[in-house]
Amino acid sequence: MPFARMASSYLYQEEIMFRVQSALKFTICLMSVLAIVLFPFIGKADAHAYSASYTTIELTKANTEMTYALDELSVIELVGGDTNKNGMLEQEEFDQVKDRLVSLLQQNIIFKLNNQPQHWQIHSLILDRQGDATKATLKVSYAAVSTAQPVSLTDHLYMNDAAANYVDLVTIHYGKQKSTAALSGKNRVWAMQMTETEYAGMQQDKQSQVSAATSSSEEPQAAASNRSEQPDPGWFSFFMLGINHILSGYDHLLFLFSLLIARQTFKQYAAMITAFTIAHSITLTLTVLGWINMPAAIVEPAIALSICYVAVENMLSKRITYRWLLTFLFGLVHGMGFADILKEMDIPGGELAADLISFNVGIEVVQVTLVAILLPLLVIVHRWEHSKRVVLASSAAAFAMGGIWLAERIFN
Repeated sequence: MPFARMASSYLYQEEIMFRVQSALKFTICLMSVLAIVLFPFIGKADAHAYSASYTTIELTKANTEMTYALDELSVIELVGGDTNKNGMLEQEEFDQVKDRLVSLLQQNIIFKLNNQPQHWQIHSLILDRQGDATKATLKVSYAAVSTAQPVSLTDHLYMNDAAANYVDLVTIHYGKQKSTAALSGKNRVWAMQMTETEYAGMQQDKQSQVSAATSSSEEPQAAASNRSEQPDPGWFSFFMLGINHILSGYDHLLFLFSLLIARQTFKQYAAMITAFTIAHSITLTLTVLGWINMPAAIVEPAIALSICYVAVENMLSKRITYRWLLTFLFGLVHGMGFADILKEMDIPGGELAADLISFNVGIEVVQVTLVAILLPLLVIVHRWEHSKRVVLASSAAAFAMGGIWLAERIFN
């Protein structure tokens, strides 16, 4: 009997060692595959996840003025100039590439009147130094718009660069009214055609337009009510921006994946997704409205930290409970990250609700689609005898990527 017990104990230990070794090999293999697949995206969730430009167009009866501002890192990507490799453009470096930048923008930023491309007159091109928010700002003028003329702006910048996440946030002033659009992805054209009433409400020049806007706001809706029926591209462009924003937000997607990979009931999944949606909608709205303003230097590392925290919980917790509460708290942080691209855009009050809702709905469409795809697959995975290893390996990979992003965002 003692010998039989010893043999049984020995065999049991051998079986445990075999299982541990098998789990370790499986984990290493799966992490290697995940690293190979996901490595190209690691650097894409850094501080320059988006190439952003801000265009303001002033339409008057005298002329058309456009201000186009492009973030500093995008300038470096497009025309170089960072000779000392410090990730910034000194004034001397910027002076060396100004002509190249003007030529590139002339080829890609196209303003049309009556469907005819217009030649621009350059007034200034400066490097507007604002710390991390430094931009190259170009001011140009075009011919004046006439009544019933179609007006359009097309932005082809980064059009042939599939890896770039470029958006041009456009604000158009005409008379006492404003319009907005977000040009991104394949949606790169803003267009309108003013009615005679709207044209009559325009000022002779920009100065009188500003004076009229500050002295009176009577009947701004009258012109809008007389507008000929035509599709408004504003809400749809923000809807598409929301879709592009979440699809290119690899850190947000990895956070969502980390939340879902742990075994939970359908009720837990539903509560978690609902909590995340409500939380990020709150801070997205409050940030765009300017009621809260958390700097990116805090928000971006916090997003990376949220990935690490959830990954560690997946690896250490035997049972997932109250994840909806954790998701809500981290969702508040992610909402501020979603809002970052819109903070500098002067969205008119009359369009703010529609644009914010459209942007948020675009984000939700992608999230719900991904959840609908992942949940059936996760049900199959969690029925597999190696499901715990899959969760462990996937969470370890998520922790590693989140840790890399956290270090980059703290020390860069």
